[in-house]
Amino acid sequence: MNEIIFFAEGEKALEYLTSTQIEPFIIFSDINMPKLNGMELREKIHQNEDLRLKSIPYLFFSTSAEQKHVVDAYSKSIQGFFVKPTGYNEIKETIKTIVTYWEMCVSPNYVK
Repeated sequence: MNEIIFFAEGEKALEYLTSTQIEPFIIFSDINMPKLNGMELREKIHQNEDLRLKSIPYLFFSTSAEQKHVVDAYSKSIQGFFVKPTGYNEIKETIKTIVTYWEMCVSPNYVK
């Protein structure tokens, strides 16, 4: 079981990612965050060679999906863009489906 860590700001998430020895399993990011938005965070992670080599799946989980945001996100090599469902059970099922997919997916750092 992986620990779930939340950050209210993209800047705080980047500080954590660049300083921790833990290899995150997956990153769920919102588009709109203060100081460093989701697109900027993705770009900074992608520009950091150590983080890029960890091949951490980066997904947007946002309240809306504007076409421009979706196109921009995929052009920055994100692995998925999901609109948050409104109900708790739907959110739970969506996250469960995403996590199950990534548990089964082979990535450069998790070849068994």
